[in-house]
Amino acid sequence: MHGDGRQETGGGRTRARAIPVIGRPPWLLPLLLVLLGLAVNLLTPADVFLSAPFIAACLIAAALWTFGGTAVTVAASTVAVLALLVRAGLHPAESTVRLVTNVTVGALALVLSRLLHHSDVSVASAHHVSEAVQLAVLPVPPGRVGDLRIAVRYEAAQAHARIGGDLYGVQRTPYGLRLLVGDVRGKGTEAVGTVTVILGAFREAAETEEDLGAVADRVEHALLREAGQREAGAGRSEEFATAVFAEVPAGAPGTLRLVNRGHPPPVLLTGRGDVRLLEPDTEPDTEPGAAAYALPLGLGGLAGGPGNGGTEPLPFPPGSLLLLHTDGLTEARNAADVFYDPVERLRGRHFTGSAALLDHLLADVDAHTGGHRGDDMALLAVMRDPEAPEVPEPPAPGDRP
Repeated sequence: MHGDGRQETGGGRTRARAIPVIGRPPWLLPLLLVLLGLAVNLLTPADVFLSAPFIAACLIAAALWTFGGTAVTVAASTVAVLALLVRAGLHPAESTVRLVTNVTVGALALVLSRLLHHSDVSVASAHHVSEAVQLAVLPVPPGRVGDLRIAVRYEAAQAHARIGGDLYGVQRTPYGLRLLVGDVRGKGTEAVGTVTVILGAFREAAETEEDLGAVADRVEHALLREAGQREAGAGRSEEFATAVFAEVPAGAPGTLRLVNRGHPPPVLLTGRGDVRLLEPDTEPDTEPGAAAYALPLGLGGLAGGPGNGGTEPLPFPPGSLLLLHTDGLTEARNAADVFYDPVERLRGRHFTGSAALLDHLLADVDAHTGGHRGDDMALLAVMRDPEAPEVPEPPAPGDRP
């Protein structure tokens, strides 16, 4: 799924099965086993008969190949066994037993192949359904709003589990462009209901609340209300979500505002190649230099966190890129258990647009992990056009206008 106007679907096609370790084509291993069986039996005394390679060829064809390919393998194995039995000149009873055994295994392989085919079709159907739900819950946002270029990516850790707890939202409002990226507690279809509640509340609050912190509070109220209703019924309770809210104000497109509710901090890339994390401002009552993160959405009834998760207006000059992401990015690990660090990996790089940044990130994470990620990943990037008019940087906190 691509938020720059493109969408990708896949995985829903009936195909020849293959195991990556063995490789393609899927008929190669069954063929080699049949040839091996022929060679071994022709090189041994005539009264010695080895049927294991032919049995293995049938079963492996059922696992790797199509039903038609399995039928060809079964037929070839049966003909080869029959010819070798005639050559061996074994007792008729023994020859009959060996032939019947091979035919029985061949029939079992055909049944197994048919069952695997139906399983593939069922998985493909489920994948299409889940993908349709994903597109309905997380629609692709517009690729451009004013001088802002927008792109999103949603990458599921499991190939056939497109629905997860990661979410993103983009809303154009009278107050500016408002963005949301979050991560719901839990996985799979159980998290979809919570994702729907959060996104619905965000879209409504973003249109009516002037203050970005009030938008976050409205979303939390909706989540608590939904959790209370589920607790009263037969559903789950104790639901919460980490989230970061961002805003490019309508009257000040050269600035950013953020509210972070226990979520990994966004990343800002400047046109000069500088990269930094955007952490919440330090509160007066906290230790010097400590980031004042707020509690995740849904945990507002607990003791307050060190801050409200907000920031003073931040500069967002032309050519800058804002990256919002879930922890599937920063918790991606390589074989040496080293976590992916977007700041280090992106430092000094330049991108032509938000889509180019996300495409690079996905490829880089795959290279870092060897293609083995353990968590879903939602990415949202916004780039301010390099040709956009300059806007004076916002005053530092405490400065007089």
